[in-house]
Formats: sequence, C-alpha cells, structure tokens
Amino acid sequence: MTLLDETLQSFSQEVQAELKDILQFWRTYAVDHIHGGFYGRIDDTLKIYPQADKGSVLNSRILWTFAAAFQRTGNPAYGDLADRAFNYVERYFIDPEYGGVYWTVDYQGNPQDTKKQIYALAFAIYGLSEYAACRQSARAQEIAIALFRTIEAQSFDPAHTGYLEALSREWLPIEDLRLSDKDANEKKTMNTHLHLLEAYTRLYRLWPDPLLAGKLRLLLDNFTTHIIDPQGHHLILFFDENWNPKSETISFGHDIEASWLILEAAEALGDQALIGEIRRRSLQIAEAVLQGLDNTGGLRYEKAPDGWNGEKHWWPQAEAMVGFLNAYYLSENEKYLRHCLQVWAFIKKYLKSPEGEWWWGVDSQEKKMPHQDKVGLWKCPYHNSRACLEVEARIRRSAG
Repeated sequence: MTLLDETLQSFSQEVQAELKDILQFWRTYAVDHIHGGFYGRIDDTLKIYPQADKGSVLNSRILWTFAAAFQRTGNPAYGDLADRAFNYVERYFIDPEYGGVYWTVDYQGNPQDTKKQIYALAFAIYGLSEYAACRQSARAQEIAIALFRTIEAQSFDPAHTGYLEALSREWLPIEDLRLSDKDANEKKTMNTHLHLLEAYTRLYRLWPDPLLAGKLRLLLDNFTTHIIDPQGHHLILFFDENWNPKSETISFGHDIEASWLILEAAEALGDQALIGEIRRRSLQIAEAVLQGLDNTGGLRYEKAPDGWNGEKHWWPQAEAMVGFLNAYYLSENEKYLRHCLQVWAFIKKYLKSPEGEWWWGVDSQEKKMPHQDKVGLWKCPYHNSRACLEVEARIRRSAG
C-alpha cells in the first residue's frame, strides 16, 4: 500500500468514527420524548428549549440523515430514528388542505408559520426520497412525488424557467420571500435552485420519471446559463424574475457544495456529453473556491463587494471536504486532496465539540462564535453527516 493509499484509508476511518459521534449527539440530546419528533432548539451550552418552534427544514434534514446512515450502515438505531422523523414530518408538516409543507410548527405540532418556502419543500422531497429508498416505503415515495408535482404546479416559471422563491399557504404571492433576514428579497435564488437540484436528483434515482428527468435537466441548464458566473466561476446568489443578477457577494460554501451536486445530477441523468460539460464546470468552481481558504486551512464564509466575512461556519467546511475530494478524483491533482485534508484538520481542531456535534463556527481569529445553536432551524446533522458518508463512499469506490 502506498503512502497515498494509507492516507486515504486513515481519512476514511476517521470520518466513519466522526459520523458515529455526530449521530450519537442527535440520538442522545435531540429526541423530544414528550411532544414527539425532535426538539426545535438546543443552544451551545446544551440548554434545551422544549417549547421552541420546530422547523420543516431541520426535520427533513434529520429524516435524510438517519435514513442515509441506516442505508449505509444497517444500524437499526438509525432506522428507528428515521422512522421517528418520517412519522413526524408526515403527521405535522404536510399541509393536508393546500399541499406542500409548513415552514414551522409549534412544539406541540400545531401549524405556526404556514408560508410555502420552496426551499423547505425541496428538503422534504430529499428526506422523503432517502427514507423511501431505505425502508422501501411506498407512502414516503408517494408524498415526495406529490410535493414535486406541487412545486411544478405552483412555483415553476413557465415564461423564464426556474422557480419562484415563496408563496402563501394558499399559494398566493407574498411580499417577503426571504429564507432568512440576511437574504435579499428576490424572486429567484441560487440556494433554492441548488436544493431543488439536490432533491430532484435523489427523487429521480428512486423514481426515474421522464417529466422529472426533464426538470432536472432544465435545472442544470439554469445553473450553467444563469447561476454560475462564466467569468469568475462563482455562483450568483439572487435574481429577479427575469434572471437578472441582484447580488455580487460570493458564498464559498455554496460554491463548493454546488461543484459536486451539479455533477451528481448530471450523472443521475446518464448523458455522457452533459457529464463531460459538468465535470469541466465543477472543476472550474472548485478552483475558484480556493481563494476562500485562509492560512488555517479553513474556508471563509463569504466575500462581499465591501470586504470579507472571515467567519468559518460548520457547513462550508463540511461541503469543502466533499467538494475538494470530488475535484481530486476528477482531476487527479493532489492539491485538491491536500486542501480537503487541511479542511478536515481545521474541523477537528476548531469545530468538533466534546458531545460530538460541531460548533456553529469560529470568527476570523478562530475564536468560537458564542450564543449559537447546536440544534435549531438551521443547525442540523445533514451537512457534516453527509460529508462523512460522501468521503467514505468516494474513497471506497476509488479503492475498487
């Protein structure tokens, strides 16, 4: 075995152990034994907020995580938590009257914020599709397909293609389309299109329907035509209805995440010409992301026209592991593997907490960011668990 082989095998063993640690945290701390499902919030001191609202994105991500972990490992405890997540999502987040999913419910499961954020529907499809695959659940597949059809009926823009960001519970236009306070209030966003691409790819592997294939291909065209800047190879974050760019900020975590998700989508479609083109674009994006790294090996959050945000949040580091490893296997250029391993070293040094789940992040001086969630509407087990699963799978495949 060569030194490179030994390095990769050691890396694989470390991320397999890391996956167990992350999932053990969620098994130990996040299960709401009183009101069902999972707690809506736990802060970084491990204080539980039992009456916090519960988010559809968090619960769909938990569903995906434990379904994927069960699929890979066969650990029945992971299967049990996937069942728990599925039952909660089906019972409380699916809108039985108008379709789609609620943004939040209260701690007892009553609808709270009932807007239809397409990003949330995408994650519901993603989690339900993974669960349908791991449990051979016809019901989960049925719900996922229904959500796909709802998105196409209510959000797809037939005039310009792409998807409108959000609507009311009854699928009427709303003024505030934003996912969060930091987002621009625009009709189309990179973020929602990226996670629709991710969700449709997973659903297509389960349900290879011709209409879904066409929509997946069109989403890839949206990325290559509108979302990926042909000069800088970064992703443009916000657009108006006509695909006019409305942002100049670079989000390095989204860039590197997209670099491997677009290739995964092309590979699912099986079009060799398309795969070749997307491989080229994937490497261009990964190369552009290198400017976001600093001398710690970590990936900075973003660069705006007025300067850098040097914080290093947990999820861009997780995506960087996968994206740089993907670039290494595409190019056989060991600099990408080196960057992948440096990001992993950064995670171990700065982000891994004693309880297993990662801290939210560190500031530009590598000091832990205080008063952040361990569990919350946005703090979930999906990015870091998926990074561990993806790294292990890619190393295993490369070893034959």
